[in-house]
Amino acid sequence: MHSSTSLMASSALTLLLALPTLISASCSIQGDVTTTFYGYPDNSPPGADIAYTQCGRSAAGGTGTYDDPLTFASAEGEFQICDVIYAPYLKKYLRFEDECDQCTSDWNNDGTWHIDVWTGSSTQDGGQNQIDCEDNLTPDSQSIILNPDSGLEVDTAVLYDPNSQTCNTGDTFTGYDASQYCS
Repeated sequence: MHSSTSLMASSALTLLLALPTLISASCSIQGDVTTTFYGYPDNSPPGADIAYTQCGRSAAGGTGTYDDPLTFASAEGEFQICDVIYAPYLKKYLRFEDECDQCTSDWNNDGTWHIDVWTGSSTQDGGQNQIDCEDNLTPDSQSIILNPDSGLEVDTAVLYDPNSQTCNTGDTFTGYDASQYCS
């Protein structure tokens, strides 16, 4: 009887220790998120350097899949470093790997959620054409999915291609129903 009591106590302790992880890992929807874009020409300093290299890469990038999320910048404290979210507007997974001054100002002043999504190449400056593309990609406030499932639909098209100077505004999706992502 003593061993079964110890086993039950050990199992209960294991479950209690795992509970915060289970709770924090549940999918949720955050609405009214300011979504902007940045890239090589308007990064500070210009280039592809990121603030948080502990996420597994040393420069901004990614294709938007769960295993290769696209870099996003935000305010420190708004997300945990290396958090992966899903943006239905882009059909891309994003990872918090960089800082954004305007995001920090928005978060600290009035709690406005703000993400700044990487566009373009990590080695090539698209200049003013890329900055214009970023402006054209910027929508009204959007929803994001926190702690998303790994199997959501993904569009891996690049947002900006510096070689062809193509801005892929056609690879944005405004008709989504955010409630379907955490069901």
